[in-house]
Amino acid sequence: MEDDTKPAEPVKEAKEHFLLSDPQYLLRDAVSETVIIGTLPPLHFLNETVFEKTASEREDGEKILSRTAEQRSDLISGVYEGGLKVWECTYDLLELIEKDGENFGGKAVLDLGCGAGLLGILSLQRGARQVHFQDYNSTVIEQLTVPNVILNCQEEDEVDSEDDKEGRGKVNIQEEDGCKKKVKEKQEVKDGIPPPKKRAADVSQHPLLAKCRFFSGDWSTFLALVKKEDPQPKYDIIFTSETIYNTAYYPSLHETLHKLLAPDGLVYLATKSHYFGVGGGLHLFESFVEQRGVFSLDHLWDKEEGLQRHVVVLRFAKGHLNK
Repeated sequence: MEDDTKPAEPVKEAKEHFLLSDPQYLLRDAVSETVIIGTLPPLHFLNETVFEKTASEREDGEKILSRTAEQRSDLISGVYEGGLKVWECTYDLLELIEKDGENFGGKAVLDLGCGAGLLGILSLQRGARQVHFQDYNSTVIEQLTVPNVILNCQEEDEVDSEDDKEGRGKVNIQEEDGCKKKVKEKQEVKDGIPPPKKRAADVSQHPLLAKCRFFSGDWSTFLALVKKEDPQPKYDIIFTSETIYNTAYYPSLHETLHKLLAPDGLVYLATKSHYFGVGGGLHLFESFVEQRGVFSLDHLWDKEEGLQRHVVVLRFAKGHLNK
C-alpha cells in the first residue's frame, strides 16, 4: 500500500529571508486584527480571509495561495504546510504562557513552523535576546510572518493611544461551549495609506527587528543551513504548534529539536491528540520520542473533552549528552 503521509513533492531548500529596504511596504492595504489574552501584550496579525481574497495580487513564487484556493485545503503535503492559518493550539500555548508568567528575558527563541509568528512575536515583546522564525513556505515568511512582526514593532504608547482614540484593538479570548474563542476586530489601512501609528516611525530601524531572523524550507535543510554558522545557534526555548500532524516528518523534526535546543532548553509543543485524514498526533509522537530516548516529555495542559488538545514540554532526558 502506498504511504500517503510521504511528502508529495521534493523538500524545499532552506534559505534566510532579509528585510526589504522599506519593510513598511508590506503593510500597504493591510487588514489586521488583534488578539489579547489576559495580561499578555496585544498581538497584531494580518487577517486570513483578506489573504484569500487578495491572493492574486500578492507575490507568491510557490503559487501556494492560488493552489490552496483551488483545492480549498489548509494543507497540501509537501507543498503548503498550513502556515497562513492561525491554528487553535497556538492560542492554547499563548494562554499557558500568560498563566505561567514567562518573560523570556535574555533568552534565544526559535518559533519552528511559525506561520503567523505569534509565539515568536510574544517572546520578542517580552525581552527575548533573539528570535528566529522558521516556516516551510517562503510565501508565508515573506507575506505573513515578516509583516506581522513589523505590525507589532510599534511603540506601545502609540498603539494604545490609537486604539483608545479609534476604539479598536480591545479584543479578548472568550469561553464558548468549553472552547476558547477569540473575539476579533478588523483594522483596515485604506487607500494604501497606513494610519498615523504606522507612519510615526521607521520600523526598519526598530531595535526589536534587529533581534529577528527569518528562514523558510524543510526542517532538515533548515538544520543543515544553521549548523554551518559559527557559532551554531542554540535555543533556550523552541516553540512549535500543530506541527506533528504528519508522521513522515517526525525524524527531521526530532533531529532539528535535538541539535538546536540548548542543554537546559525547553521545547513547548502544542498539538491535537489526532489529526484526522493526515494520521499524526500526540500519542504517535510521544511513542516516537520515547523510542529515541533523547527527550523526556511532560504534559502541561490537556483538554480531554471534544477535540482533544494538549500542550507538552520536552527537555533533554537525564544522562543524555547533547552531541
